[in-house]
Amino acid sequence: MLDVVRLRVLVAVARKGSLTAAAKELHYSQPSVSHHLARLEAETGAKLIQRAGRGIRLTEAGRLLAERASDIIGRLDATAEELAAHVGLRSGRVRLAAFPSALGTFIPKAVGLLARAHPGLHLQLMETEPPEALRLLRAGRVDVAVIFRYDDTAPEDTGIHMVHLLDDPSYLVSSTTPGALTDHADSSWIAGCDRCRSHLLDICDKAGFEPRIAFTSDDIVAVQALVAAGLGLTMLPGLALAAHRHPDVEVAEVPGSTRHVYAAVYGEQPHPPATAALLSALRESL
Repeated sequence: MLDVVRLRVLVAVARKGSLTAAAKELHYSQPSVSHHLARLEAETGAKLIQRAGRGIRLTEAGRLLAERASDIIGRLDATAEELAAHVGLRSGRVRLAAFPSALGTFIPKAVGLLARAHPGLHLQLMETEPPEALRLLRAGRVDVAVIFRYDDTAPEDTGIHMVHLLDDPSYLVSSTTPGALTDHADSSWIAGCDRCRSHLLDICDKAGFEPRIAFTSDDIVAVQALVAAGLGLTMLPGLALAAHRHPDVEVAEVPGSTRHVYAAVYGEQPHPPATAALLSALRESL
């Protein structure tokens, strides 16, 4: 059977990229890290690391084991937290990952509700986009992931349970009355990064044109300032506009462009008490 402590060492080496950095993170000596890796190689019968100049890198077998070990350790840590939570909500922690506009709108209210109802419960909060939030949830590094989707399909992992929170329409944002989407086929557009602009591209494609993107930013304050200056128009979800709206922009809802916001948890009900308390606070905050 593989030793969990040695798996933790391998995961730390994979994450940090060096024995020295992994030793510092784990509060081990470097020889101790090297010893654990050597024992793990003996246990598995596989070469897990190799020298690369003055440093080290994981072999293909090492990368595979580190990836699997990360998920396994995450689930073990999450299970330990769940067992501790059954003692009660007077102490313990619950971990939440959420995308930026959720953090700028309803999440703070939910955090306040949770703190008042369970003052001994410690909440760890992380800002991240939905794909990474789901990866953290699968690995057991967060207990709840607030995500969004532009369709109603479930995650590929059948172990994930989705709790619907709200529907969030998208809006055309301009320095003048926006009109219809098709009125702006020849306009300049302000869009997010390549990953974040996919919905804008899809909606414009359905309208029969490809947007001419003049500026790129994921900062909703900067984006709206550019729009207000007359440098282009953009499309933003309602939560983003609720978090911040420039006084010199006009908006119009884009039909058929609603995203669905969910709280994703791992496993079916009954959820651990701390997780259930956080879900209740999220629902109450809306």
